[in-house]
Order: sequence, then structure tokens, then C-alpha cells
Amino acid sequence: MRAGGSALVAVVTALLGAPSARAVEREHQVGLDLGGAVLVVGDKSSADVGSAFGAHYTYGLTDQFLLIGRATVSPVAPDERADSTSTPNDRPAGFVAASVGAAYVFDVLRWVPYAGVLAGGYALYGGTIGGNPRVLAGASLVVGCDYRLDRTWSIGVSLYQDMLSEPGTYPSLTQGFAHADFRWGW
Repeated sequence: MRAGGSALVAVVTALLGAPSARAVEREHQVGLDLGGAVLVVGDKSSADVGSAFGAHYTYGLTDQFLLIGRATVSPVAPDERADSTSTPNDRPAGFVAASVGAAYVFDVLRWVPYAGVLAGGYALYGGTIGGNPRVLAGASLVVGCDYRLDRTWSIGVSLYQDMLSEPGTYPSLTQGFAHADFRWGW
């Protein structure tokens, strides 16, 4: 029975295309992000939607935890149906965000799912905000999954739910990305 179990594990591993197990400890990763953002302003009756671009860096603190740093920019298009609860100076034409945090890696095979928490700053600019950007603190929850093409290249997707320090004015900011990454230092 023991030989049958070992054979089953070998077959499943071969079918899933898993390379030899590699931890993310001390591994560096840089990547470029392309996606979209949805910013809800006011009473949630309308959302401003735009493209989003970014870059990220991760470092394997252990084989289970990553340090994550990211920066994004999004030119969101203000919804023309501005709700009655928004004030004249709270609908940005875009935002820039930078944050740092940690994520837990669920597995280290070819597919690498993760989830984490980040904290950072957001600068909302343009639109009805005017000349000076509105700078806010915030936090993000992230879930994502990377697919390792080989030892140095991977692709993936990530979804960030950002919570800004003015939840009455900006109750929701969601960003979704596809990304390509380069890894080294294994």
C-alpha cells in the first residue's frame, strides 16, 4: 500500500506540472501590473472606473511570509451621474497609491496563492478636487495567485480591496491586476 501511495503522489505531481519544491525564503521578485480600478464616491450609487498601472516588489521573509511593496496609478473617469451626497471637491480624476505590507503564501509549487494586508498612502488628484491633491492614509487586503513559468519568470493576478481613511466619502476602492514578474535570489 505504501508503494501505491508514493506512486499516486508522483503521478499527481507530474500532472500538475509542479517543479521541485522551492521555498520563497530570501527570494526577490519585481513585477509590472496592468488592470483596472473602481472608486466609489459618496453614497455608493455611482462608481468611477479607470485603468490602473503599477509596479511591485516582494521579498521572501520566510518560506511562508512575503514582504510586499507596491505603487499604483489610476486615471479614474468621474461618473457623470455624480450623486447628490458628493461635495464639489471630492471627485478625483485619478489617484496614486503606495503601500507596504505582508502576505501569507499558501503553497510553493507552480501555482502560488497568497493573501495579505498592506498599509500606505493615497493621493487623489484632479477632477473636482482642484490643484492640491487630497492625501489620505489607507489599508489594503490582497488576494492573488502567481503561476511560475520557470525559476525566474511568473505571471499572475491580484485583487486589492483598499480602505481609505475617509470611508464616508470614499467607501470603496477596488483594484484588480494581471502581472508579470522576474524572480532572483533563490
